[in-house]
Amino acid sequence: MKKIITIQDISCIGKCSLTVALPIISAAGIETAIIPTTILSTHTGFKDFTFRDLSSDIPLIEKHWLKENFKFAAIYTGYLGNTKQIELVEHFINSFKNKNNFVLIDPAMADNGKLYPGFNEEFVLKMKELCFMGDIIVPNLTEACLLLGIKYKKDFSIEEIKVMLNKLSEKIDKVVITDISIGNKIGIMSYDGKEFFSYFRTKIPAKYHGSGDVFASSLLGCLSNNIDLNKSLKIAIDYTWECIKETYQENKNAYGLNFETKIPYYINRVKRKK
Repeated sequence: MKKIITIQDISCIGKCSLTVALPIISAAGIETAIIPTTILSTHTGFKDFTFRDLSSDIPLIEKHWLKENFKFAAIYTGYLGNTKQIELVEHFINSFKNKNNFVLIDPAMADNGKLYPGFNEEFVLKMKELCFMGDIIVPNLTEACLLLGIKYKKDFSIEEIKVMLNKLSEKIDKVVITDISIGNKIGIMSYDGKEFFSYFRTKIPAKYHGSGDVFASSLLGCLSNNIDLNKSLKIAIDYTWECIKETYQENKNAYGLNFETKIPYYINRVKRKK
């Protein structure tokens, strides 16, 4: 069985980060090791959440794992709480990256044109540095704008998105931009240095915290099952869309996606590899 490592926070309530990544990637038949970077009482969409920094544990875990000679088929990073954690993750990648694995980076730092609470321009610059270490990155549209230093807007054209993808791919092999709206459709566009790819679904009139984590985790699960990028993107988008639909029908004001009830759907798609 393949083993991957995901490095991100634990939001005790809120259905995001590790509480999403661990069950979804495990459902794809992949052993999922974790390094929690912080513990939050809830995700950052709530007010007055608690925040416990676990930065000091990261190098100790890395040292122990190197001693045990652990190997990983993929390294997947998500929400990191501060610039120090980005530096620690960079060191971890340098220690465990090899020619037989890949690094997927979700630069989880912003949405809807705004940085998440507690982040600033210095954090953006450090996250950009981390992204250059990735084989594949999955920024949402806001994060892509921040990485490129351009002004965010909701109505980028297809051609403008292609220019953004092309610029990001100058230092990164595969780039996927999520949360792209075109008319009544929403989805992703990607570029692998050779061809552009896009996939959209009909918009559901709701937006839920953690949707990007569901997408990135399900994408990682697909790629780790040797499914090619375009098929993996389709499965990840379809699964995320099914989760959004299920959540919207049950509770329009939910604080996270009902990803659990759709895991059988995801497993079936991964097994079929399409």
